[in-house]
Amino acid sequence: VGNSSELTCPFKGKLNLLTWKITLKVGDLCTLGYRTDTNKTHRTNCSDNINWKFRPGLAPALEIWRVGIAQEGNYSCEGVSTDGNFHTMYHLTVLVPPRPSLFCDERGSPVCEAAAGKPPAQLSWVPESSSTAQERCHDNGTVTVLSRLTASNTSMISVATCMVSHPAGNWSQSITC
Repeated sequence: VGNSSELTCPFKGKLNLLTWKITLKVGDLCTLGYRTDTNKTHRTNCSDNINWKFRPGLAPALEIWRVGIAQEGNYSCEGVSTDGNFHTMYHLTVLVPPRPSLFCDERGSPVCEAAAGKPPAQLSWVPESSSTAQERCHDNGTVTVLSRLTASNTSMISVATCMVSHPAGNWSQSITC
């Protein structure tokens, strides 16, 4: 989320026509077309942050600025060149890093939260101990995971460390309750 992404469409020969067909999880079909003979582009139903990227000596690419969950979906590129037709397919999955936090609840038990991540974060404790985990799904496709060390074990633990594992990055913090 928030980064830019660039998708290329490899082909051989001299390019004549290039079309991107983008089927997002939510929304209408977006198409972008480019004809080399007229050097014209055409777009239908595409958001402003999806556009062509032209660079001298390289094939035109598709650039997505400030990637968000709304850009998740299938990106299909069809190219027509002097050497034939070419097709490339991408499936864009957007990772949303969770917002981690660690605190003590009203009973003095350590609580670790990884808020609004996609996919859901994995939470673990050091030292290993029994814990309860809850997941809360949000309308935008993110998930908040909350893990609480059980009260019977916390009296024997002086310092608890929560570790949050996620494809977008890992985090750990310690607390004494």
